[in-house]
Amino acid sequence: MDNRVVVGIHQPNFMPWLGYFYKIWQSDIFIFLDDVQFIKTGSNYTNRVTINISGKNKYFTVPIKRGHGIQQIDETIFLNEKWKKKFASTLQANYAKSPFFNTNRELIFELINFNATTLSDYNINFIETISQQLNLNTKFIRSSKFQIKTKSTQRLIELIKKVDGDIYLSGEGGDEYQEHNLYQKANIEVAYNIMPSFKYTQPKTEEFISGLSVVDAIFNMGFENLKSHLFK
Repeated sequence: MDNRVVVGIHQPNFMPWLGYFYKIWQSDIFIFLDDVQFIKTGSNYTNRVTINISGKNKYFTVPIKRGHGIQQIDETIFLNEKWKKKFASTLQANYAKSPFFNTNRELIFELINFNATTLSDYNINFIETISQQLNLNTKFIRSSKFQIKTKSTQRLIELIKKVDGDIYLSGEGGDEYQEHNLYQKANIEVAYNIMPSFKYTQPKTEEFISGLSVVDAIFNMGFENLKSHLFK
């Protein structure tokens, strides 16, 4: 029996896509990388997400206060609370006729209205709650707990060692920036989180839109169908 510990590590994204939860499901321990720099430009999913709006994948971005200099995710706060009503209204307008909208509306809207001091607290509350609903028995830890100051691959290795991990579960694009020789020296095996092709019926489109928030799957499939078809 393989008793090795699989560790997944990822920034606490905003209402992330199904692949994020598939990575959690494959991990024994999942570390939220919450004490790293908030990326202010480019592709940043800690404060934005894609949803199905009239059959098109569209970004919804949450406004945050931008400070001077380096700003960590666990130090980032919302600019205001107005976006919550707008986001709820957007979901209502685009998913009201989805088969599992009424069943899960209360839960999702409660998560939208969750009162958190920081962006990371808000995102982690959402991710942990959805994981509980999916019966994912992964242990969650925040990287900020360990106060590690190294960067890049060495930082990941130190985090994995802190939780007695043996296998690092990397994303598919991880090879672009990871130093594999350092994992080998640390006696850590690198595995890859590759979610199988998974499609379901979405409103207002005949062609499946991939990469949308898990909310899209919840409203269109429901938790029980997700558990029986993907997390099995």
